[in-house]
Amino acid sequence: MENDIAVKMQNISMRFVETLANDDISISIKKGEIFAIVGENGAGKSTLMNVLAGQLQPTLGSVEVFGNRISTFTPTAAIKAGIGMVHQHFMLIDSFTAAQNIVLGREPKKSGIFFDNKAAIRFTQDLIEEYGLEVPPNAKIRDLGVGLQQRVEILKTLSLGSKILILDEPTAVLTPKEADELFAVIRKLKAKGHTIIIITHKLYEVMEISDRVAVMRLGKLIGISETKDVNEKKLASMMVGHDVLFESIPRDETEKTPVLEIKNLTVSNSRGLLAVDNLCLKVNSGEIVGIAGVEGNGQSELAQAITGLRTPLKGEILLDRVVISRLSPEKIRKLGLAHVPEDRIKTGLSKDATIWENLLVGKHKRKEFSLFKTHLKRDKINKYAKGVYNKFDVRGGSIHTTVASLSGGNMQKVVVGREFSFENTKAFIISQPTRGLDIAAMGFIHTQIISKRNEGAAIILISADLDEVFMLSDRICTLYEGKITAEFDPKTASKEEVGLAMLTQSKEETCENS
Repeated sequence: MENDIAVKMQNISMRFVETLANDDISISIKKGEIFAIVGENGAGKSTLMNVLAGQLQPTLGSVEVFGNRISTFTPTAAIKAGIGMVHQHFMLIDSFTAAQNIVLGREPKKSGIFFDNKAAIRFTQDLIEEYGLEVPPNAKIRDLGVGLQQRVEILKTLSLGSKILILDEPTAVLTPKEADELFAVIRKLKAKGHTIIIITHKLYEVMEISDRVAVMRLGKLIGISETKDVNEKKLASMMVGHDVLFESIPRDETEKTPVLEIKNLTVSNSRGLLAVDNLCLKVNSGEIVGIAGVEGNGQSELAQAITGLRTPLKGEILLDRVVISRLSPEKIRKLGLAHVPEDRIKTGLSKDATIWENLLVGKHKRKEFSLFKTHLKRDKINKYAKGVYNKFDVRGGSIHTTVASLSGGNMQKVVVGREFSFENTKAFIISQPTRGLDIAAMGFIHTQIISKRNEGAAIILISADLDEVFMLSDRICTLYEGKITAEFDPKTASKEEVGLAMLTQSKEETCENS
């Protein structure tokens, strides 16, 4: 019945110059249902939802919300219609507190003039209690981990009174426990009559949380199914257009020699607090060591210290027996360390630069690409960039396209493609490598990581996805409050054991027995 419909999108087409991102899509979403949208990177999922959220004016088609036709596609019009969207890349002001971000544009005033911070905190606390999403209201966004930042985004959207909530990759930055908590919130919202639309790549989450699921491929709607009538294999096949095999990736037995050694490493965070506490770790050639931990327990600072982005307070880091603890990132890279950072937007890419320019970073002074380190050899650069672009299946325009126009998953492919294309890399620090990637792209990136391991590279893998950590690691080390609490063999350990060690105090350890 029409009265049961929250959203009706008819014949939506969205064209960007030469790219048809949405091709004649019609979808009806019911009131009070959890509706999932899945598809490969570049399938048009986020574009379609950006139309609904008023971020984009469709080239063709119409949209009705609760029976009312939307004539003006703006964020303000969408909010008035009861639509809120939590984007994959956060829309928060780093220098503001959580409470200040949540009330932004609707700031409570004292005497009608001055900002009332206490009222903002009370408002935020009321939201926290209502939805069960804990955040520190007075903490600045720049001091919060990505998991907490996402909670602020969700609370901010809910505070606007949204009856239709669009979540773009909502668990991409959450631990399994946090994801379970989010699902509880989503079910609570559904029980209150909210309509939830989830864009996700995690098919097991689709099966767990959604009522219906739509599959998109190359800008087209392939089909809509009742979730109970499909399975992960069926959805994956619909997404990519052929059967997808869920198989383990073969790994070679390699000679193990120490490549990356961390001795008594102590690092502070941006607030001057202890983030990594006297940590010792040794990673051998041909080995992947997975770091499992709840967001904010020193993972970011550990990666930054190893890659030269943060100076340690004390301790040593050795790469192939060379001390790199206080070298610049450029010098560390030249010694054979590559880095896939956790935040592709802030530290992995220059959004306003083209794909080829981003792929060239770190190689621009090499003889094969420049003359006297000043004049670029464009033909050779184009050949190299096209090779990486094609190998890593980056979708969206060409190598001359700006990175800002790419989907999050394709941005990630650019970062991974660049870092994996450095020759003679001895070690990799890989943080959240498949965050925001679809199932086919995840499989490809996983294969590339195993390939580097089989070639003899030493790899530290930092991931909030325990499934990914178990799948790729030769050893798993849990991190809590900046210390390694336990070590596991992924072949014999359970996720429950690892999860417990992620939340417990550290064992006493010295570098001699690490």
